[in-house]
Amino acid sequence: MTAALDLNQAPGHLIRRMHQIAVAAFAREVGDVDITPVQFGLLHVLASCPGLDQITLAKRVALDAATSGSVISRLEAKGWIVRSADTQDRRRKLLQITPAGEQVLAGITAAVVEAQAQMLSPLPERDQQQLMTLLSRLVGAHEAAG
Repeated sequence: MTAALDLNQAPGHLIRRMHQIAVAAFAREVGDVDITPVQFGLLHVLASCPGLDQITLAKRVALDAATSGSVISRLEAKGWIVRSADTQDRRRKLLQITPAGEQVLAGITAAVVEAQAQMLSPLPERDQQQLMTLLSRLVGAHEAAG
């Protein structure tokens, strides 16, 4: 006989549901801009750290190499980033956000901030801060454990 499990109390299920809510809030707020939360994350990191290589960028946003390569290709096809070979190691690809990418990022950042606020809005401010603290600790602990 299997152990009883209440999905409504299972962290994995609740995190998955919250992820669905987060993606829906993101899409609602950014409107017609053809961008995903992952693409936004990559652009956001590149805007603050131009010239990162693909592997470092993937690590910064917690993506595996295959997924990051696919997302980077889509961003490049949209003209929002450019890849160039590193002069020191031609196998290494360096990434730069383009002016078009910067424009998209500037145009939706306020909407993304609003989406983040909407996700937490059912909670009072104190609980929002506590949730963010606990989520950060939980992610940090799992990342440290490998």
